[in-house]
Amino acid sequence: MRPPSLVHCFKLLVLLALARLTMHVPDEDVLSSLGTLPLDGHFSFHDVSAMARDFGNQCSFLPAAVLHPGSVSDIATTVRHVFSLGEGSPLTVAARGHGHSLMGQSQAAQGIVVRMESLRRGARLQVHGGVSPFVDAPGGELWINVLRQTLKHGLAPKSWTDYLHLTVGGTLSNAGVSGQAFRHGPQVSNVNQLEIVTGRGDVVTCSPEDNSDLFYGALGGLGQFGIIIRARIALEPAPKMVRWIRVLYSDFETFTEDQEMLIMAENSFDYIEGFVIINRTGILNNWRASFKPQDPVQASHFKSDGRVLYCLELTKNFNSDDADIMEQEVTVVLSRLRFIQSTLFHTDVTYLEFLDRVHTSELKLRAQGLWEVPHPWLNLLIPRSSIRRFAKEVFGKILKDSNNGPILLYPVNKSKWDNRTSVVIPDEEIFYLVGFLSSAPSLSGHGSIAHAMNLNNQIVEFCEEADIGMKQYLAPYTTQQQWKAHFGARWETFERRKHRYDPLAILAPGQRIFPKASLPLPL
Repeated sequence: MRPPSLVHCFKLLVLLALARLTMHVPDEDVLSSLGTLPLDGHFSFHDVSAMARDFGNQCSFLPAAVLHPGSVSDIATTVRHVFSLGEGSPLTVAARGHGHSLMGQSQAAQGIVVRMESLRRGARLQVHGGVSPFVDAPGGELWINVLRQTLKHGLAPKSWTDYLHLTVGGTLSNAGVSGQAFRHGPQVSNVNQLEIVTGRGDVVTCSPEDNSDLFYGALGGLGQFGIIIRARIALEPAPKMVRWIRVLYSDFETFTEDQEMLIMAENSFDYIEGFVIINRTGILNNWRASFKPQDPVQASHFKSDGRVLYCLELTKNFNSDDADIMEQEVTVVLSRLRFIQSTLFHTDVTYLEFLDRVHTSELKLRAQGLWEVPHPWLNLLIPRSSIRRFAKEVFGKILKDSNNGPILLYPVNKSKWDNRTSVVIPDEEIFYLVGFLSSAPSLSGHGSIAHAMNLNNQIVEFCEEADIGMKQYLAPYTTQQQWKAHFGARWETFERRKHRYDPLAILAPGQRIFPKASLPLPL
């Protein structure tokens, strides 16, 4: 069954927002009962509007209460209490990390929002060395803090997201993807153990060996089976420095062939991402502030002329004592690529500076008042066999005149993704992550949310009609029927896990997968 268009989804969300004005609200006795629970932290019932916002800035659902947990037991006690109220209670529970969801997924209309970042104050990051080093991190901890702490021990996680000011539990509930995924897989493929509060209020430690069904279900499980309160994450030796490289292509086929060659090569780069640049001038001049050209004279003659260009971004990790070896390896690999020679730019930065690069951009956007605006993002996973058809239509026609934000496009290897997790991906060894990271700072015109959603809708409709075989990442679906189509043959397993671990559909209502109390209790 075809999933609905994004415009249709948006209209449904508007209706949901209006519906909350007349929806059943928990009675005062239920809310007052929350105040009697024995907690190390506390509930707040007023000034809760901050928990009804997220990065997407497209919908807002006020909760009835916000839990500021002082311990894991606070979360378990609260969920257990809601479960004890039974099917007749309208209360739901949403774990909110840094609120980087796009369509209200971290919200709970007239329910309870758990402010996960409060939990990290009572828990410590614990780094363990040895042959197989790891870090135990609270679910509400930010990845940037995980990085800073592990770097003190000369270690770091293997796989990242592009933006590190997100919580551990938040990204592991989705997948966690960046330019290292071609080598290490997404973040969910680099977890050794989880501690979870289920929808019954049970605290369960799980791993590939113990309670494995819950372990794999929770990874990429969109918060449906439990709240991740601790994760044991695999580490590796961390480099001190990074050679950061950017080059441009004018031909899409050459651009993708080079990317695919790089992700399959044994001796390659440590991070590989691609970007699509539409109708922009002065690209190289913008780079000069942070990057230096390999050949300044050639670079000065390059003209983008409003063309569609393709940027390949690469890094090579190194330490100061092996800089010469790094230079040689980079030169050899670059010699195999067919980019526009005059567009080779590079710089050397610390490992921390590179991984936290998006935060630098965030600070600049905040200063201009351009961060807390609507973000109608569209994230797609496109099979390799369809990527050229996709590009011809999307970049050649739908988006030929404008786009209001970065467009990511890079390949990853399916074999690096653990198929036992809940993450849904295309059924080909190589598939592409394509992210349209739009912002909508204006009320009308090309910078409006209506314009961005219209473009997104055209892209999705093309994928459906042309049978591209795409899957959405961070999907904005609003009905169970759409989610069934998304999961396909994996829906039965997903639904079975929901019945087992959250039978009253208490958790993560913002994903709009299982309506509250729609699931009968298993025998």
